[in-house]
Amino acid sequence: MQRTYKTLPYDGRQAAAMTDEPTRSGIRSETKIAVLLRADLEPWQRLNVTAFLVSGLGTAVPEVIGEPYEDADGVGYLPMFRQPVLVLEGAAETLRAAHARVLSRALPRAVFTSDLFGTGNDRDNRAAVRAVPTGELDLVGLAVHGPRNAVDKALKGSRMHP
Repeated sequence: MQRTYKTLPYDGRQAAAMTDEPTRSGIRSETKIAVLLRADLEPWQRLNVTAFLVSGLGTAVPEVIGEPYEDADGVGYLPMFRQPVLVLEGAAETLRAAHARVLSRALPRAVFTSDLFGTGNDRDNRAAVRAVPTGELDLVGLAVHGPRNAVDKALKGSRMHP
């Protein structure tokens, strides 16, 4: 008999209970950070969109941030994510479907729309997103954090960025 499992909406408790489990190659987190980019972006756009998107996750989900770094001379460096960030790509339709699944699972997310390439500051960026209904957003990027299986299911149909 085959069973199906439905991923419950993300309520933040999963992240609070986030633990690291050792593996042969290091430490595996129970959660995942992933960025989905529209496949037709220029290389500079891919980098820019990725940087903007992951900045949102670090502020909304502080437990994904590790401890500060320090080199052998005692020079300090800012903390970074404590787990890898997967970068994926897909067609515009894949991005729209993933966005709908991310919303239905209530996963922490950040979006980047094509309109943001024409703005020059945070206030205008927020206004550009606010001006468009959810279903009509021209998404070029989406970042998400949550339990590994929920993120995998939400980003179904995407592929690893080359």
